Amino acid sequence: MDLLQVVVSGVLLGGVYAVFAAGLNLIFGVMRVINLGHGELMMLGAYVTFGLFSWADVNPLVSIPVSMAAMFALGVVLQGALVERVVSQPLLSSLLLTFGLSTLFQGVALNLWTSNFRSVPYLSGSVEVLGINLSKTRLVAFGIAVAVTGATYAFLRFSTFGKAIRATSQNAEVAQVCGIDVARVRLVTFGIGSALAAVSGSLIVMMFSVGPEIGRTFIAKAFAIIVLGGLGSFVGAFLGALTLGVAETLAAYWTDTQLAEGVSYAVLVLVLLLRPAGFFGTEE
Repeated sequence: MDLLQVVVSGVLLGGVYAVFAAGLNLIFGVMRVINLGHGELMMLGAYVTFGLFSWADVNPLVSIPVSMAAMFALGVVLQGALVERVVSQPLLSSLLLTFGLSTLFQGVALNLWTSNFRSVPYLSGSVEVLGINLSKTRLVAFGIAVAVTGATYAFLRFSTFGKAIRATSQNAEVAQVCGIDVARVRLVTFGIGSALAAVSGSLIVMMFSVGPEIGRTFIAKAFAIIVLGGLGSFVGAFLGALTLGVAETLAAYWTDTQLAEGVSYAVLVLVLLLRPAGFFGTEE
């Protein structure tokens, strides 16, 4: 029963990972830009929730839409002012740009909140489900993560603008010929990806303590998830996130927390060696 509880706990954690990875996967799919600053957008989203809770006692669940809106706006500004300039450029250009943004945001966070770790206490305790004691916070976070991920998938699948995003992802030149405003699609896509990072940050700060450097840790997890699930596959990334969450909790259960942090790197290396296309990806 203890092992089953660990596995279920890992699945709940993986749901939160999935939201974060979905944003990074979406941005890359449309722009072919690897956003190394995605983790810092998550970190800033977490601090928005922490700030509203500590300064105005705002319920962290209520602050999630605020965090999403703030990071969406920041993402749109970054895309319009900076990232658009490196789209279609050599990959190194986007890596250097987004790494610089990552370092900048980390420095800003250090100055505003210092290096101390922060958290938002919410729904302490556990609830028994079929004989398994599960954290209330993780259950709520998983529910929100699945709802947001599902809503994003439905938006991309069924809405008119979502179809424009998918068309741009498949072939930007053909999409533009068909009358799609590709520049606008990129702008909104980067904003959506940033908002998804904010959601994961707001949920993470309710589950763990966060600091200015937490983004670097989570960006490694996101890369492992995307490679595991398959580049460009929304469903694959979700399943990859659940797999990584379970792998980390099992590693922590059998060894210790420090070794568990290295699971994402081990998964990344193994998948690249054994199945580079991941679960649902295709060879490019």
